[in-house]
Amino acid sequence: MIYLLILLAFIISIIFSMLIIPRILIVALTKRLFDMPNERKIHTEAIPRLGGISFAPTILFSLAFVSAISYLGYLYGLKIPKDITPHITPDFYLLICGLIILYLAGIKDDLIGLLYHTKFIVQIIAATMLPLSGLWINNFYGLFGINELAPWIGMPLTIFAIVFITNAINLIDGIDGLASGLSGAALLILGSLFLHYQMWTYAMLSFSTLGVLIPFFYYNVFGQAEHGRKIFMGDTGSLTLGYILAFLCIRYAVYDPYEAPHSPGAILISFSTLIVPMFDVIRVMLIRFRRKKSLFSPDRNHIHHKFLAMGFSPRKALLYILGISWIFSSVNILLAPFVNINILFLGDIVVWTLLNVCLDKIYHKKKIINEKNII
Repeated sequence: MIYLLILLAFIISIIFSMLIIPRILIVALTKRLFDMPNERKIHTEAIPRLGGISFAPTILFSLAFVSAISYLGYLYGLKIPKDITPHITPDFYLLICGLIILYLAGIKDDLIGLLYHTKFIVQIIAATMLPLSGLWINNFYGLFGINELAPWIGMPLTIFAIVFITNAINLIDGIDGLASGLSGAALLILGSLFLHYQMWTYAMLSFSTLGVLIPFFYYNVFGQAEHGRKIFMGDTGSLTLGYILAFLCIRYAVYDPYEAPHSPGAILISFSTLIVPMFDVIRVMLIRFRRKKSLFSPDRNHIHHKFLAMGFSPRKALLYILGISWIFSSVNILLAPFVNINILFLGDIVVWTLLNVCLDKIYHKKKIINEKNII
């Protein structure tokens, strides 16, 4: 029965997203609320960027509706056992508080702009909601030789992780479908893991969020700008996705043997679902630091820029990057029970570094060939 409830939440999210996005497009086109092209952006036409406005309301509606249906079904004896009825815990209430804060900040940023330091402060305030609820990274499972973490370390680390992941999703949103595709892949994996451990409410959140992304992905990747059918998620969407993904990753990584008997590498399994955006942001920040530039200054050093510079179309670049993400997640999940977590993490870093070195070499080789052809 619980699987049907989660499926219902997933379907409701899809339907609501399908209904809302076309109406957002009408409003954006009527009021001329566009993301304008410039030298850093891939698109060459003015495109509405308010798709993310549909995310949070749709997700919260599907969660609230299905949770109410399941609870009423239990009350009225519709063969829904109490122990599998999704229940709202304090971390969910404070997740909603953080979502509302980020949602309002994202709308303002998409409509009239928001100073970066103001956005950063808002993200920190939203991030503090989760440790306040008692949800914080409390164990490293032997990573770096560390196991249990004290609250004075784990809570600030959790806030940092939430802000970092939220910005990573925002920064990876450089080509059509990339942020939503990587987020969708992570949500599918995390949702399946929560189902496996019978953590129903978190599974429902994962699949409700995945559901809202499917219609958006269609409009974002396959929609035609000249017909007014293409839309971007904007900061409202990327902040919403990043915050929910951070919440789910941290929840899975938390050591709580009474809630779920996680495998020894739970923290690595959890965060490996977002390994591409996280590692990419770290790499870009290191490049900016080495070049003595502001860590927050925009550039064209992200992984999708590399694929585009090598001559790949945006859709081919999207497929390759999604494939890389799936491989990292799959390998970590399969090997975590058998391989030491430190060796596995070091392997991730080595593979990522070699991958980027290879991409750089291919790019420079093609650049030299093109220069010779011009001469």
